[in-house]
Amino acid sequence: MTKSTVPRRYLPSSPFNAPAAKPVEQFDTGDRVTHDLYGLGRVIGVEDEIAVLVDFGSHQQRITRPYPKLTKL
Repeated sequence: MTKSTVPRRYLPSSPFNAPAAKPVEQFDTGDRVTHDLYGLGRVIGVEDEIAVLVDFGSHQQRITRPYPKLTKL
């Protein structure tokens, strides 16, 4: 018998070897960020880990947690 090189499938009902959740990124006022849809911006407000307000130059956008397309530069 040979070992298969295919990774094992994760079963949602299994408590073992569950994939670790990706940590939510923390943002502070003044951080430079990029968004997949809106482009480059600067964080101008943080709402207690619920949302961030970002100034993208032409407009401001409130982005809620878990900040799906927002990346800190």
